[in-house]
Amino acid sequence: MTDINSIKSAWSALGGDPVLASRVTVVVRRGALEARLPVRELARGCVGGCALAAAELGARRGGPTEVPGVVVDDGAVAAAFHSERVLLVDGRAPVGFAPLSRFWRTADGWVRTHANYPHHRARLLDVVGASEDVGAVGAALAERSAVDVEEAVYAAGGLAVALRTPKEWAAHEQAAAVSARPLVERERLDSAPARVLTPVDGSPLLPAAGLRVLDLTRVLAGPVATRTLALLGADVLRVDPPQLPELPDQHADTGFGKRSATLDLAADRGIFEDLLAKADVVVTGYRPGALDRFGLSAQALAERRPGIVVAQVSAWGAYGPWGDRRGFDSLVQVASGIADTEGSQERPGALPAQALDHGTGYLLAAAVLRALTEQSHEGGSRFVRLALARTAQWLVHGIEAGAAGDEAYDGPGPWLAGTDSPLGRLRYALPPVSFTGGPVDWARPPMPWGTDPAR
Repeated sequence: MTDINSIKSAWSALGGDPVLASRVTVVVRRGALEARLPVRELARGCVGGCALAAAELGARRGGPTEVPGVVVDDGAVAAAFHSERVLLVDGRAPVGFAPLSRFWRTADGWVRTHANYPHHRARLLDVVGASEDVGAVGAALAERSAVDVEEAVYAAGGLAVALRTPKEWAAHEQAAAVSARPLVERERLDSAPARVLTPVDGSPLLPAAGLRVLDLTRVLAGPVATRTLALLGADVLRVDPPQLPELPDQHADTGFGKRSATLDLAADRGIFEDLLAKADVVVTGYRPGALDRFGLSAQALAERRPGIVVAQVSAWGAYGPWGDRRGFDSLVQVASGIADTEGSQERPGALPAQALDHGTGYLLAAAVLRALTEQSHEGGSRFVRLALARTAQWLVHGIEAGAAGDEAYDGPGPWLAGTDSPLGRLRYALPPVSFTGGPVDWARPPMPWGTDPAR
């Protein structure tokens, strides 16, 4: 069936048993995540692979006698991929991109900047030598080439990427480095003994129950992954540096099921080591290498905590000439030719959702779940790694569009829910990860940023 081709592809990248793909049923909905590129199929594959990994782990932990059936509904997936857009806090819509996070015309094309965080906005303004006035910034950028802006802003610690066509990106050294890697990088780090998984029972079936996850991620793929692990029963503690608060609406969207603490990794090293000593999983989402000085490389973590699962996600990958660069979904779309493909002759375009972020997030959660299952058979500390740019490569070159479907997607309404929380009354998208007997919602709403103890 073509409906599950992208799920089979994702499942293969995760190292899953191909026989288990028969456990998946898809509800195909026309109009969900419409685009020129097969975004609906990408999203379906990522969520389906994650749900199947959860079902597999649940069966391994002594739940059902066989791997539960998985249902992937394109409507639920589309709603979840718009979670940061459909969120309401006391009836207020979320703050989207900041005024300086946008496309700009340059002397020879287009550039896109990302300035949602104050420190990134300040670095952009330092380069352009203008005030925060959009007109003044636009006038300054219009006098420079797109690649010149890209390099100057990057050198200053900001975020800007020149628009490239698919052909131009294919000729770039970073694209070659990305293409040479698998969609999901999976590595066994040592010979730690097999993980002993305590049985789980009861309803709902929570495959990750009792597992402790340290969440050192930021917008958006990493927090989506850890939000999914929290849904599945994991005890997730998000840890942020106190001097870099998360954007409030982003925190509200991705904080379901988690606790949130602040920690200075340099000054509070002893506290972090106590957390690590009890952790089963560490997920990081910072620029590659940025946390290594704190002893948070995969190898260093495994040496101090044998049997750990380390998961990393980045924008460009931890290799190639852009291996140390910051990035976000919108910027990867611009560099990789996606914005050119989805645009018009007048202006670049964008995918109908931040699909690289969301899709990579579900794949990252799936990779963690599969690593836990594999550990229960074979042991070994595990390292899994994904990159938005590699997910983009899969979208553009590795997925085919499927049948339109008989049922229409008429919006996210059926897959939205509401709850009271310390942040106010929330409207939010329900989780799309679904398997027989599994959870249908998170056990707790998001807490205010940084208000939980670091334990």
